[in-house]
Amino acid sequence: MDTRSRELRYPIGRAVTLEELHRDPYAVFARLAAHEPISWISALDMWYVVGYENVRAALADPRLTTVAGRSTIYDTFGEHMLTSEGGAHDRYRRPAQQFFTPSNIRSRLEPVIRTCADSLAGSLARDGRAELRCAFAGRLPVQTMLAICGLPSSVESRMRSWYDDFESALANFSGDQRVRDAARRSVREFHALLDEAIHSSRDGEGVSLVAHLANAPAAERLDDDAIKRNLSIILFGGISTVEALLLNCVWALFETPDALERVRRDMTLIPQLIEETMRWLSPVQSATRHVTERFEWQGIEFATDDTVNCMLGAANRDPAIFVEPDRFDLDRANSRRHLGFASGAHACLGSQLAKAEARIGLEVLLALPGLRLDRETSEPPSGYEFRQPRRLTVSWD
Repeated sequence: MDTRSRELRYPIGRAVTLEELHRDPYAVFARLAAHEPISWISALDMWYVVGYENVRAALADPRLTTVAGRSTIYDTFGEHMLTSEGGAHDRYRRPAQQFFTPSNIRSRLEPVIRTCADSLAGSLARDGRAELRCAFAGRLPVQTMLAICGLPSSVESRMRSWYDDFESALANFSGDQRVRDAARRSVREFHALLDEAIHSSRDGEGVSLVAHLANAPAAERLDDDAIKRNLSIILFGGISTVEALLLNCVWALFETPDALERVRRDMTLIPQLIEETMRWLSPVQSATRHVTERFEWQGIEFATDDTVNCMLGAANRDPAIFVEPDRFDLDRANSRRHLGFASGAHACLGSQLAKAEARIGLEVLLALPGLRLDRETSEPPSGYEFRQPRRLTVSWD
């Protein structure tokens, strides 16, 4: 089926605009779910899958792969655990996976997170007002990832600049060459930093993630280039998800004042707050796959090299799974069924670390007395690939 035929067959998808997706993708998802649950989105030249069960099936389907030269993740970072399958994927993921076990996160990584969060909160407390993204949510994951990787804290601002280029490139479905060039330049600069860290960690006693990978057993040890490529996507995910999750949790609380008061009184509700926010306002809205061979599914013919976006954000608001899905509900019994961290072989490696960072970050933020939102200088969540408030100003007593 050619593009013109697809546009005629999928009028709802044809009418979708990038501006609407950026502003409010959930309204788009609802229209697609009602009429075209698998739809051709002309503005992006790709398929959207929006239903929960279909998204889960697509993520598990071997005919849909992360391996593709046109993948924005591959174009930015090359081959790594998120752009490989089978044995290559396992070889890339296994050494890092051992570092992100729940026991290692609790014993080694949470103290690092707590130190970073307390330091940032201490700086905030004196001011009484802050733009939360720049002052806290955007800095905590950068500082944490630098500390975990054993990289110098002095590169925080450079890391933030590199990250911004990476984020733009991963959402660059139109192939803007300037965006690609900026990201590749930032990758080269970041890899130069990693070269130094790998060299200094080799045969050392360090407990950092870089040292863990550089000193892995010979049978599992990746070459230096593979270590750098995989660290690139680990650091990007470790920053992107945490920043957005923190901001989205705070936004959700201010949108539901009763939940805010309950969490203030009982901080043990924070893990449930995080799970429901992952469902209601997913930081990462999609998981992109590529068709390896022509096949038919759900009455639709997919052509080789088609791109299929599995919309995690849409699946998380599927009314067949979640009652009143557009309502933020701190008491929702099945919040943990969300697909915010994807599923299958490529499920988020650092999901437990992300939740630990969000929990600790929220604990120190909610300890600020009388925390309140300044709506006039804040922005609602936006973005159709990475969704969060781009500006969130708060004040406290």
